[in-house]
Amino acid sequence: MSDRLRNDTQGSLTTYNHITYFLYVISYFTAGLLWIVPIVMNYAKRHDADGTWLATHFDWQIKTFWYSIVWFIVGIIIITFAFGGFGVGMLADSGNIAIGSVLLAGVGLLIMTFTFIWHLYRIIRGWIALTDGRPVP
Repeated sequence: MSDRLRNDTQGSLTTYNHITYFLYVISYFTAGLLWIVPIVMNYAKRHDADGTWLATHFDWQIKTFWYSIVWFIVGIIIITFAFGGFGVGMLADSGNIAIGSVLLAGVGLLIMTFTFIWHLYRIIRGWIALTDGRPVP
């Protein structure tokens, strides 16, 4: 009887993880507004998966969320700093400061683009592993 209960629990947690991966993908079409829902869901059910291969999926999604947030904020800070320098460069009539600021904004944009692609890659890779019934590294 406990094996059946365990299989039922694993089945429901697998479905639960499919839903959270799906919500992460859908969040790309809602400008990230739906991004918070799957992370809350992951924290709510994380301990139910302890000791199973599904625990790796909960951890994978949680780490993906937080690393993405941190790097996206770093990109935003760099861009904000660069635009401030661009404004100072224009007011001071200094072409060098303005050019450096545009280049710095490009670095921030590159960080944000890389973060976006990395996040999407991790969601797709995790979802494929879940579909195959495998843990993620």
